[in-house]
Amino acid sequence: MRFAHPEYLYALLLVPALLVFYILMFRQKREDMKRLGDPTLLTRLSRTVSPGRQQIKIALLLAGVACCLGALARPQLGTKTETVKHEGREIVVAIDVSNSMMAEDIKPSRMERAKHAVRTLVSKLEGDRIGLVAFAGAAFLQCPLTADYGAVELFLSGLDTETAGVQGTVIGQALYTALRTFGENPQGNRAVVLLTDGEDHEDDPLTAARDLARAGVRVYAIGVGTPAGEPIPIRDATGQVTGHRKDKNDTIVMSRLDEVTLQQIAAETGGAYYPSTLDETEIDAIHEAISRMDASAFESKQFTQYEERYQYVLAFGLFFLCLEACIGDRRPPRTEGQGRFE
Repeated sequence: MRFAHPEYLYALLLVPALLVFYILMFRQKREDMKRLGDPTLLTRLSRTVSPGRQQIKIALLLAGVACCLGALARPQLGTKTETVKHEGREIVVAIDVSNSMMAEDIKPSRMERAKHAVRTLVSKLEGDRIGLVAFAGAAFLQCPLTADYGAVELFLSGLDTETAGVQGTVIGQALYTALRTFGENPQGNRAVVLLTDGEDHEDDPLTAARDLARAGVRVYAIGVGTPAGEPIPIRDATGQVTGHRKDKNDTIVMSRLDEVTLQQIAAETGGAYYPSTLDETEIDAIHEAISRMDASAFESKQFTQYEERYQYVLAFGLFFLCLEACIGDRRPPRTEGQGRFE
C-alpha cells in the first residue's frame, strides 16, 4: 500500500477533532437539560430519543469523513506492467560551441541562433528520439538519444563556448560521435543535424561524411554565420565587449561561414545544406525531410504502475454518509403517544 499524495493524510486529524467536538457538545447538552427543568419530566418527554442511535450516527459520520479524506491521498495497491513501443526516427544534433560561434554577424549571436534553431526543431518532433553532440576542439555526447524533450532543453540551455575545454572546430569528429550515438540500428531512420559556421582546419569532415553515408545516415547542415564574416568578440564578466580575438600576428581574426564544406558534407550523405535564416524556414525543410524517412520501432520499455484504489475508499465513505443520513436519532414508539404522557 502506498499513497500518491501522502500529504493529504494530515487532513485525517479532522476526525479526532470532530470526535472531541461531539463529546463536548453532548456534555454541554446534558448540562443544559439539567438547568432546563425537572430531570424526570424531561426524561419522559424525550423517551423516544435514542442515545445509541446518536452514537451510531456520529460513528458513521466520522467513518465517512475519514474515508473521503483518505481517498484524497489516492491509496494505491498492487502493480500492473505495460509494454510501450515507440516508432519514429532518431536525430542527433551536432552543435558547434567553438569561440567563432560568439560572432554576431547574425543576431544576437551565432550560438544563440543555433540554440534557438534546435529548440524550434524539438518543438516539431512527435515521438522521435533526439540526442545532442557538442563540439569545438573535441566532440562529446552532451545528451544521449531520448524522447524526453524537456531533458534535451535542459542540456541545451547549458551549452556555451565554455562547455568545451579545447577550442577549435572538429566537424569530422563530431560526425563520428553522432554515428556512435545511434548504436546498432536499422538504416533509413537516422539523421544528423549539423549547426556550425563550417570553419574546420583540424580534421577531414568529408571522410567522416562518407562513413555516415555508408551507414545510412543523412546529414542536414545549417550554416550559422555569413560569408563576409565578423570578428570574434571578447567579453568581460559583465558581458561588455572588451576587444576581439587576434591571431599570433596580432591581427583581428575574421570568422567566416564556410558554405562549400557544409554543402559537400550534406551532398556526400544525401542530405541538404541550408543557411540559417531569421524565420527558420530551414528547420521546416529539415523536419519535413526527416518526416519522410521510414519510422521504425526503436524502443520497448516496461513500465510498472500502481493500481489506484481511492475509488473503493471513496465508495465506502459515501456509503457511510448516506447510511448516517438514513438513520434517525429517535426510535419509533410502540404505540401512538406512548412515552409522552406516562
